[in-house]
Amino acid sequence: MISGEESTPGDDQVSSCSKEDAGGEPGDGRGSHWAFLRSDRISRSSCIETTSKKPIKTDMELMKEKFAKLLLGEDMSGGGKGVPSALALSNAITNLAASVFSEQRKLEPMPDDRKTRWKKEIDWLLSVTDNIVEMVPKIQQTSNGIQLEIMTTQQRTDLHAKIPVLRKLDAMLLDYLENFKDQNEFRYVSKDSDESEKANTVQRNDEKWWLPIVKVPPEGLSVVSRKWLEFQKESVHKIFKAAMAINAQVLSAMEIPENYIESLPKNGRESLGDVLYKGITVESFDPEQLLSTLDMSTEHKTVELKNRIEASVVIWKRKMHNKEKSSLSSSVSLEKREI
Repeated sequence: MISGEESTPGDDQVSSCSKEDAGGEPGDGRGSHWAFLRSDRISRSSCIETTSKKPIKTDMELMKEKFAKLLLGEDMSGGGKGVPSALALSNAITNLAASVFSEQRKLEPMPDDRKTRWKKEIDWLLSVTDNIVEMVPKIQQTSNGIQLEIMTTQQRTDLHAKIPVLRKLDAMLLDYLENFKDQNEFRYVSKDSDESEKANTVQRNDEKWWLPIVKVPPEGLSVVSRKWLEFQKESVHKIFKAAMAINAQVLSAMEIPENYIESLPKNGRESLGDVLYKGITVESFDPEQLLSTLDMSTEHKTVELKNRIEASVVIWKRKMHNKEKSSLSSSVSLEKREI
């Protein structure tokens, strides 16, 4: 306390750090001037490091945070502007997978800490599906022998069938990464390495600059390694196809949201554009020739093209469905008039 100034908790922490690191009691005058300056620099850096560290969140705190975000539909302000719970859950799983697997840029086992985080947090999110249930009839026998049919809850059929399969595919994918633990024919080098280290490396194009550089033997990979890598590639591709098939089944069973329908153009031609529409509706339709004329130079443009085609398919299907309903109602009304 000097000149009546009040000390703050931060001041006390800094002063205590300085006293501990400087050596000796305050005011004893021992130690040279350079030693005091050196200890003062050390004490300042140690105090800054100590006070700047954020407390690590416990699993319980992380779980509460994630579930609160799901309940509020990602609107943490509580203003009621969140997305539906199903979409919030889907986004949470997508974001978790992106954050975990985007760091897996090498053909090597996933680090234990990242694998533990993935398994732990995906279990949290999937536990929500245990409470997505449907009512099913069940026979229950009373104490006096009378059988009654009651309604009970069970996990929704599609979730009960598909989630275990997806878990199995996930475990297989991690196992395939684990298979690269003992391979020693190729390795990865840093982009900042000298030219001699980069000899016999597989160069990446500019579009995938973030991927690491692979170094192979001067004579290339052995026949055995090539066959083994090809087998791993085919195995992972099978996992991808299985996951895509499940995704397609789920999407086909979902109802298209009305707000999406309302946002679509009035006709399919407007959605496709004149060039694509004329290319599809010609008498001699050639898919390969059409694709060669389209601009799919980037992933973004390819996705945009896919979305336009999907939107036009939805528009045409709805028109066909409405025509069928219209013709059916006309025939019914005609029969009524005849009667």
